[in-house]
Amino acid sequence: MKYGINTMDDIDYEGKTVLCRVDLNSPLKQPQGELADDTRIRRSLPTIRELSETGAKTVLLTHQGGDLEYKNYRSTEPHSRIFSELLQKPVTYIDDICGPAARDSISSLRDGDILLLDNVRFLAEELTLFETKLNLNFEDQAKTLLVRVLAPLADYFVCDAFAAAHRSQPSLAGFPLVLPSQMGRLFEEEYSILSGILQEPKRPCTYVFGGAKIQDAFLILPAVLQSGAADLVLTCGLVGHIMLMAKDIRLGAASESFIYKNSLGEYIQTAKELLCEYGAKILLPQDIAWEQDGVRMEGELKAAPQDKLIGDIGSQTIAVYEKIIEDSGTIFINGPAGVFEQAATELGTKSLWQAIAKSGAFSILGGGDSITAVNKFGLYECFSYVSSAGGSLVRFLSGEELPVIKALRLSAEKYGQGR
Repeated sequence: MKYGINTMDDIDYEGKTVLCRVDLNSPLKQPQGELADDTRIRRSLPTIRELSETGAKTVLLTHQGGDLEYKNYRSTEPHSRIFSELLQKPVTYIDDICGPAARDSISSLRDGDILLLDNVRFLAEELTLFETKLNLNFEDQAKTLLVRVLAPLADYFVCDAFAAAHRSQPSLAGFPLVLPSQMGRLFEEEYSILSGILQEPKRPCTYVFGGAKIQDAFLILPAVLQSGAADLVLTCGLVGHIMLMAKDIRLGAASESFIYKNSLGEYIQTAKELLCEYGAKILLPQDIAWEQDGVRMEGELKAAPQDKLIGDIGSQTIAVYEKIIEDSGTIFINGPAGVFEQAATELGTKSLWQAIAKSGAFSILGGGDSITAVNKFGLYECFSYVSSAGGSLVRFLSGEELPVIKALRLSAEKYGQGR
């Protein structure tokens, strides 16, 4: 047991059916839907391989894509094929989650078999709005359909989804209330390393917030600023755009329309409040870049194009941010600086990532898109630690007790420790 949570060392899984919640949420190649990056799958291999080799009947649950912005919201079938290749053994996929077909497949598993269920977010009770609007406690999550139907078929629940540990959803926090539960190997690794970092980060501590998934950023920012965890915050991507709009800076019709169409305008008021209270710690982009006919275009904020989406920070901003990174003792990165997938708008992300890699700071990078970017630029090995997590990484480091950690501790208290 570690941190009040049972580990896989505490259990003999031979012949047992194990529900294993992993986080395989990955960027996809559009429109074909194949995985653009398999890092999260590779990071989950030690737990899955160990379960299979010890004779467990392993049932994998995961989500794929965001149900709010509908980005990368697809089946988990491509993941099963990659798993099969990496493990060199069949990983069966079924396009069901807790219906009759899934239950029959689970009941038919033999020792060592691995079954991957479909995207749990195809279930209403796993949707973000279900979580945020109903705010079910763990006991009520344990009564949801997914848990009521699958838990009786299993002996243990293993959570290896540290990247989703900030979510309070049935597939993460409901099962520990009704099954003896353990953290998987990746979860244990993340928890141990990040706990050590949390004790005494080297100052100054700089947070870089970017990317397109800004919901987590605006939940996290107040915590790290109020707690003093962040000495400086560098904003870019849509986070930076929202901050600029909060200061009544116009970004052009196309970019502003994108923000409102994706229901992100609600964060402008939050940004205003943060800037009012912590403005001295929050740096905003000074200039911008966009793609036009395959060519990178740059300009001042007032030159934002009306018919083109802003795709990156400009060279002036890059230079300012590089200097801050150079002088930092610890750097947390959550989200790329722009649309790094396109050559015309990759410069901001590439430059900041290279500056971080060259710095003497302890660097921690998290989030699916961030990992894809660091792999694209060949810098994975240059970062001190690449976490599988995004939102849960920064929330954990801000001192918040994550819902899944709390649920796993409750499970250990309820079921005890033992083989």
